[in-house]
Amino acid sequence: MSKYKHAIFVVFAVLIIDQILKIWIKMNWTIGEHLTLIDGFFELHFIENNGMAFGINLPGVWGKLALSLFRIAAVVAIGFYLKKNIDQKAHKGFVTCVAMILAGAVGNIIDSAVYGVFFSRSSLGQVAELFPTDGGYASSGALGGYLEGYVVDMLHFTVRWPEWVPYFGGSGEIFPPIFNIADAAISLGIIWIIIRQKKFFAAEKAEDIVADVESAPEEA
Repeated sequence: MSKYKHAIFVVFAVLIIDQILKIWIKMNWTIGEHLTLIDGFFELHFIENNGMAFGINLPGVWGKLALSLFRIAAVVAIGFYLKKNIDQKAHKGFVTCVAMILAGAVGNIIDSAVYGVFFSRSSLGQVAELFPTDGGYASSGALGGYLEGYVVDMLHFTVRWPEWVPYFGGSGEIFPPIFNIADAAISLGIIWIIIRQKKFFAAEKAEDIVADVESAPEEA
């Protein structure tokens, strides 16, 4: 499989998993509903957020629109960066990581771009409806609901600090944010690049050394 096909496969695999889980949660769960999968470690917990990854928000409609436009610009930039690295024969692992980051960014843009048009509002005790007859929950917004949707989050680590840990002991969860597959793809892609940077960029450094040697003037 070529690196282009590999990157496309990674992007679509992440997007499909991300959107299937989000749509299933949105159409079957009410806000705040949760299900313990591994007691004391991991659960599904449905919330929606108005902005950035891990539930971070920007206030107001204009903050929401600014964030959506920033996401779109970031996706375009990451897409060009991915293509450039594939053309330059970057390490396949690096291509995979960048494709994961791209997919994660696109996954959250989809929520923001169309969920406010396609779904009714999720609330306490109320499951959202797909294509409601009276329009989506953000359809009365400045852009008719487009780019004004909420991002669906549901993944939650519930591990708590042990009592014996200095300062943090007994103070709550180690990682309290609730996130989604798209957020996880972005984070894992970045973390793996940091961990494996020496291997990913070794070939690139070798090519630079060869180029420098070839371009150096011959000694008299």
